[in-house]
Amino acid sequence: MDGEMMITKRTFIPLIIGLILFSAVLVTGCVDETPAEPAKEITIGLVTWDCAIASSHVLGEVLEEAGYDVTIMGVDAGPLYAGLARGDIDVTTTAWLPFTHATYWEEYGDDLDYVNENIKGEARIGLVVPAYVTIDSIEEMNGVVENFDGKIIGIDPGAGIMTATENAIEEYDLDYELVASSGAGMAAELRSAINSEEWVVVTGWAPHWKFGRWDLKFLDDPKGVYGDAEDVVTIARLGLKEDQPEAYAIIERFEWTGDDIAEVMTAIEDGVPDKEAAQAWIAANPDKVNYWLHG
Repeated sequence: MDGEMMITKRTFIPLIIGLILFSAVLVTGCVDETPAEPAKEITIGLVTWDCAIASSHVLGEVLEEAGYDVTIMGVDAGPLYAGLARGDIDVTTTAWLPFTHATYWEEYGDDLDYVNENIKGEARIGLVVPAYVTIDSIEEMNGVVENFDGKIIGIDPGAGIMTATENAIEEYDLDYELVASSGAGMAAELRSAINSEEWVVVTGWAPHWKFGRWDLKFLDDPKGVYGDAEDVVTIARLGLKEDQPEAYAIIERFEWTGDDIAEVMTAIEDGVPDKEAAQAWIAANPDKVNYWLHG
């Protein structure tokens, strides 16, 4: 009898341990088979132009209202497109197509999601001068080189408008130096020249707050180097629609006008912090924002 009891204890204890381990395997297996809820995180990439800052913060605020943790990341144009193509950045709101960013689209377009035009047909780039400048065409620039000190004031190297201006210098055989700067640097040079009523020519684009602040004009471009009016386009990484369908739907519905974005840009230029300027515009436009959020 004692022997039988000994055998029973020796077999019963391993049996209990085995059942516990088997149950743990079953539980673990069930957990692994249930996919984790995707994190509600969105990264918006932008080149630090005034228009991109304005639109990125407005969209960012709207996505945060929908419950997303939004990161706004400033990069140069080339790294922006490369980051979208790799999937490191989720979305950008200010691709200028089909002309200004044509080079980047040719290189990365197959690996990007063209979401929609958020500003349709209102975007334009070119050479901009104060209205008091007495020439009206790029073809006239070589006759007044000294008036402009032989310089075209540009923005950041690698920007599409800088590439277009290099092409313009070649096509029109201009005796000018293209001076790289930044969006803020270009605006500062423009402001300084206008305050002194001096001649200045800058790489300019619209929509932009400067056209509401000063009396400016684009120089005619008879060779069409800068292209026609174009769209401001929202571009996303491939897979965002599947990974974050709710956020993607908001991003897809995000459309406004040149006047809308100019309001936000002007507020920021007047010293209102980016986030506060975006929030003020959102508060003043509830119908449009409600459509973006809910359709």
